[in-house]
Amino acid sequence: MQKFLKVLFSLAVIFGIFSNTASAEKGTPEKDIVGSDMYVNVAAATLWVGPNAARPVDQASVAQPVDLRSWTTSMTYEEKLWLVGELETQALYGQKVHILEQQGDWVKVAVYGQPTPRNELGYPGWMPLAQLTYSDHFKKTEGKHFALITSPTAWLFKGPFGHKKDLEISYNTKLPVIKKLSKTIAVLTPEGKVRWLDAKDAKVYKSERDIPVPTGEALVEEGKKFLGLPYLWAGASGFGFDCSGFTHTIHKANGITIPRDSGPQSKEGLIVDKDQLQPGDLMFFAYDEGKGRVHHVAMYAGNGMMIHSPNTASTVRLDPISAPAYAVEFSGARRYIPQQ
Repeated sequence: MQKFLKVLFSLAVIFGIFSNTASAEKGTPEKDIVGSDMYVNVAAATLWVGPNAARPVDQASVAQPVDLRSWTTSMTYEEKLWLVGELETQALYGQKVHILEQQGDWVKVAVYGQPTPRNELGYPGWMPLAQLTYSDHFKKTEGKHFALITSPTAWLFKGPFGHKKDLEISYNTKLPVIKKLSKTIAVLTPEGKVRWLDAKDAKVYKSERDIPVPTGEALVEEGKKFLGLPYLWAGASGFGFDCSGFTHTIHKANGITIPRDSGPQSKEGLIVDKDQLQPGDLMFFAYDEGKGRVHHVAMYAGNGMMIHSPNTASTVRLDPISAPAYAVEFSGARRYIPQQ
């Protein structure tokens, strides 16, 4: 009984502190937002090459809130193939972006934490302004305790212990922790609201430096959580991956930041000879029998197999590295796991 009363008191403190601040802080700053930072306020924001490029079939991805499952499952193969070259990347719930430009209801942003030679701040692309928000209180939590989503997707609840589903969020999402109990975690949303997670869907860390250095085998096991997940061009979330979004996100969720795209990924890290491959190493494939431009990346899974998200017609899957289509285009391998 004493333990139960203590939990009730903790919840009362949480709601007493945050119930009034959320509504006051939600929304966007009342100023010219170009040059400022904001936070993604949907499960995963899909970034486009240009503003207002979405088709009717894409409306679920540019809405507020988004419905990424209905978007990806409602498209035909041809409609999904059309996205190639039209999308840039995805940014996750609570992820900070920098506003580069604005055209009406759309903004061009740079996504912090997604390195690219295209912009020193982060990966650029266009998204609806309505999918962004700003909260002073959320900003003040940067660098503090956070919950890292480790399930492919997880639900935020409006109340503790699984009451009233609110929002399904992705693997690798990071949200500030207000209170951690044995089976549930109270987190702060980008709008400054309190929501709850099932503790089995996340791990709590004091800072990103506290995420333990993974083994290669651990990276492969993380990747296997997504076997069967349909490919999505520019996908970088548990709702769909492209090839480099898959490898970038698996590394990022394990405390290792690597470039967002396969080409830049192939130029950093430790060079590894093919006969020295270890689980977790990244394998790259290029046009012109491996001598041209890199167009694909996979993760070596051990025992002559690789795990990857190959193309629009496929899903995250395991394939032998000896498969002729890949063997002829192999162009090199890199290792990003810090050496102990």
